[in-house]
Amino acid sequence: MNKSIIVLDLLVLAVVAYFTWYMATDYQTFAGRAHIPFVLWVIDTIDLFIHEGGHFFFGFMGRLIYFMGGSLMQVVLPSLAIWVFLKSGFRSLIGTLYWLGHNLINVSVYIGDAPYRRLPLISDSAIHDWNWIFNHLGDMDMAAPVSTTVFVAGIAACVGAVLTAGFFLVSDIRETFFVE
Repeated sequence: MNKSIIVLDLLVLAVVAYFTWYMATDYQTFAGRAHIPFVLWVIDTIDLFIHEGGHFFFGFMGRLIYFMGGSLMQVVLPSLAIWVFLKSGFRSLIGTLYWLGHNLINVSVYIGDAPYRRLPLISDSAIHDWNWIFNHLGDMDMAAPVSTTVFVAGIAACVGAVLTAGFFLVSDIRETFFVE
């Protein structure tokens, strides 16, 4: 194994670990999201397009699924990426599992905002998906526990990505320095 790969593995591990910490802490606040790291902002922006595409894709299944469609697509697409890229090896879990976790955390923030509607939407006339969903279901009190459950799943996925990166780093170090 090339030593530059080990340095790259270490860098990926550090970045993914930092982003996971950020998503678990500062990302949960408005002030934290105002100073989001550029890479996470790019991922958020891409995921916003995926979210909006989900409304279009699921729109023919009825109004409830239409409103859930954006968040569903944010979970379905990274899950499909995990399934597709896993065929090329477990190393792909670093990126795909992190992307799933990032989306779950992003969706959890949106769900948690349902009772308050403070998040900026794509336009002033846009309807807050999760506010509509919980009002339609008649149980706005479920926003907090659903948000927390989705958040915990997102953190678990991100931690899984960090552990996967750590596993491959240790494996590469062993192969390079300790296997003869």
